[in-house]
Amino acid sequence: MRLFGGKKYSTIKVRKKDLPAGLWVKCPGCAEIVYKHEIESGVGVCPKCRHHFQIGWQARLASLVEQGTFEEIDADLVSADPLDFKGQSTYVSKMQDARRKTGMRDAVVCGLAAIGPVRVAIGVMDFAFMGGSMGSVVGEKVTRLVERGTRDRLPVIVICSSGGARMYEGMLSLMQMAKTSAAVARHSRAGLPFITVLTHPTTAGVMASYASLGDVIIAEPGALIGFAGPRVIRETTREEVPPGFQRSDFVLKHGLVDMIVPRPELKPTLLRLLGYMCNLPAGQTPAPAPVEAQPDSYAGPGHVSS
Repeated sequence: MRLFGGKKYSTIKVRKKDLPAGLWVKCPGCAEIVYKHEIESGVGVCPKCRHHFQIGWQARLASLVEQGTFEEIDADLVSADPLDFKGQSTYVSKMQDARRKTGMRDAVVCGLAAIGPVRVAIGVMDFAFMGGSMGSVVGEKVTRLVERGTRDRLPVIVICSSGGARMYEGMLSLMQMAKTSAAVARHSRAGLPFITVLTHPTTAGVMASYASLGDVIIAEPGALIGFAGPRVIRETTREEVPPGFQRSDFVLKHGLVDMIVPRPELKPTLLRLLGYMCNLPAGQTPAPAPVEAQPDSYAGPGHVSS
């Protein structure tokens, strides 16, 4: 205690470890400390600089589909260990760890839901599960989702986030590229819409297959999109890559995606597209809203748990 004018005042110092953990997040876009609740209530978008954080599949679905309409399909599929893969840790142990941390069985959740008045088949990938990698189960679930959409005459939407094919399953994971692409081709021949949304990051085998086959391909601001990452390309070619290389603005400029849509505007944009593609009456789709693309210098998304 210290005495000032005969009164006692406390000199207790508040230390960083005394503050509740997990309440604040440093935004990688603007380097500001932001209240985590503000980010979560804004669908994972920084309220100061509009930086897009990665979000989980539950938050993604909640932001897009009508409440109470989602019905998961093929939830019981789980990966085997066809190669009996062993390294510093086994494939089985890695899968068990990923399931424990995320509560998911694999890197994609698929089901049927409603977006506005439109019934859709929708799949959501989650990067938190082994980097959103595509193994046999992811390929099978996406294929079944597209085939269900074809059978029931439904539009199919896939929200993509992936580091590529899962190395622990070798050639079996690479073959998912052909299988999913064939399903999308059959869906297209049936005259049905297929829309993909590319979030950060969407790369490698997923980007080289169904992610790039959408009738309309939407990207989130600042997302990394491409086959190999910039570092791999730089080391392979011994050339410096251009500023903003493989970010969503760069790939939009070069024709790889059709539009960049900020996350809060994604649902009305999907509704509008579905209205055009499914011949809905004009009154059932929202009026277009202006969308501004982010500059090439955008810092790229970080992560916030849902």
